[in-house]
Amino acid sequence: MKKMPMASNREITDCIESIAPLHYQEEWDNSGYQLGDPSEQCTGVMVCVDATEDIVSEAAAKGCNLIIAHHPLMFRGVKQILGRNRVERVIAHALRLGVTIYSCHTSIDNAPNGVSWSMANMLGAHPVKILSPSHDGVTGCGIVADLDSGMTAGQLVELAKASFGSPVARCSCPPPADMTIKRVAMCGGAGSDFIPQAIASGAQAYITSDTKLNFFLDHCDDIFIIDLGHYETEKCTKELFCRAITEKFPNFAVYYPENETNPIHYL
Repeated sequence: MKKMPMASNREITDCIESIAPLHYQEEWDNSGYQLGDPSEQCTGVMVCVDATEDIVSEAAAKGCNLIIAHHPLMFRGVKQILGRNRVERVIAHALRLGVTIYSCHTSIDNAPNGVSWSMANMLGAHPVKILSPSHDGVTGCGIVADLDSGMTAGQLVELAKASFGSPVARCSCPPPADMTIKRVAMCGGAGSDFIPQAIASGAQAYITSDTKLNFFLDHCDDIFIIDLGHYETEKCTKELFCRAITEKFPNFAVYYPENETNPIHYL
């Protein structure tokens, strides 16, 4: 793709905030600029799930001075930058190479047509309502969706694995083989806190990630839980970011990292 410097970093991230304003994020979150210069002219964008040293290097090598990541680089206060951990190393590396880093985390999770809506589309399901709506009733976490046709628990697991590119799934005890699953709730990332809402929604299955043992124990009789990888349920954010930018700047250079992989390996 031909590079055409056309806008400042701020104008590029305004495209992201047009679909996922920062006020959509949770109170505990840290979406927005992590480091760098919003006013600098943008020479190219790399979109990713997590900013790492390798991705910063790849962005700079491709002439990109802006990284848009899903997960924030910094959640806690950074008092020193001495390269003692991943966050400090990424900060120093990005500053050294002149790469600005912006995060769009729960703002895109909660946005209409955000992460969970993308999950429903990938699964081939039709959104019915927000799983855990915010006070405005328009934004919120997760989605409840209906499948075109009912399927068994085993069929749904195989569909979910194929749709999200997850080689494995951690599941609660499957319901009876003759039970037909039609309504599915889902939430990208760590969404086990919303299992009660999934049950209340009438969903027969819930797709999320990072579910702890006690949630399986507490809810296995009420809903079929399908736990996929965190990365697999959120890698769709890269496409959401790319689409938001190219809709306004069709010829702008937006790159997907060549070396981004799930940090968790399934052996």
